[in-house]
Amino acid sequence: MTSENPGFSPKRFAIIGAGPVGCIVGAFLSKGGYDVTLCDVIHELVDPAATTGITIEGAEQIHQKVTRTCHSVDELPKYNPDVIFITVKANALPLIMSAIEEFYKEGMYVISWQNGIDTELEVSKVLGDKPVMRGVVNWGCGLKGPCHVVMPFHHPPHYLQELAPESAHAAKAVARVLTECGLPTEHTDKIVPMVWQKSIMNSCMNPVCAVTGLTMAQATTDPIVFGLVDALMKECIQVARANDIFLGWDYYPKAVKYMKSAGNHKPSMLMDIENKRRTEIDYMNGKFIEYGIQAGIPTPYNSTLQSLVKGLESTLRPSK
Repeated sequence: MTSENPGFSPKRFAIIGAGPVGCIVGAFLSKGGYDVTLCDVIHELVDPAATTGITIEGAEQIHQKVTRTCHSVDELPKYNPDVIFITVKANALPLIMSAIEEFYKEGMYVISWQNGIDTELEVSKVLGDKPVMRGVVNWGCGLKGPCHVVMPFHHPPHYLQELAPESAHAAKAVARVLTECGLPTEHTDKIVPMVWQKSIMNSCMNPVCAVTGLTMAQATTDPIVFGLVDALMKECIQVARANDIFLGWDYYPKAVKYMKSAGNHKPSMLMDIENKRRTEIDYMNGKFIEYGIQAGIPTPYNSTLQSLVKGLESTLRPSK
């Protein structure tokens, strides 16, 4: 489809990453009757999605197979996806985009459905702005096992925006599909502040839980630990406002309330450390350090937590 034809109606979806987010998107789209290819390099992680199916428990209860699975991004062209969701950790983006660049064609759209700041810009560096979208989701999730997702909370709506104005019709079409499939999603023109609003909370809770081993509930109820979370949050808010990112006058109390309501949930960075994987620290706290430098704002708390998480990463060796 072209920008002159607003009748974009996606039927075939590819999802790169069979972690909890990819499994959730895949299960809901498949339940809605769409052609879904779930891709991951780890065979045992992704293969059950097309055989025994994906199980989601908690805030949502679903058991659903996807159309097919594959083990390399290079396999996706033969399934001719209209839309590709990228749900892997942000640190894998350069490698994934080099593969997508080889088969991308006009009319295909790529969505960064990830944590972190500026992930969509990594995609647009390769493909340009026109085919790129960015999403923000409002759920908590983790893997209990391959294709078995625990979803402690689900607070829709979710949000989606195109980078190029001429692609707004396509973003609205994808949002409609997700909504019809049970993931209420709204098209927005304010995705950047939404990304920052969520990233501030992620950048406060994730690294603190990662270095302490605490769940979100434990971190928010311990007054000493929460003092560190609070200091990080205020530093991140200062960086955002110095870069003219609109958070809203009441963002701070709302963010505190949201984090304290998350429950006994392990954030993704803690799960990465426990599973001996690299984290997304560079796209979380690392971005606040970058934007702090840009605006002349010191970021000692973000710098300290980034260093501590990097130190943990340096000691990790993947399990055999």
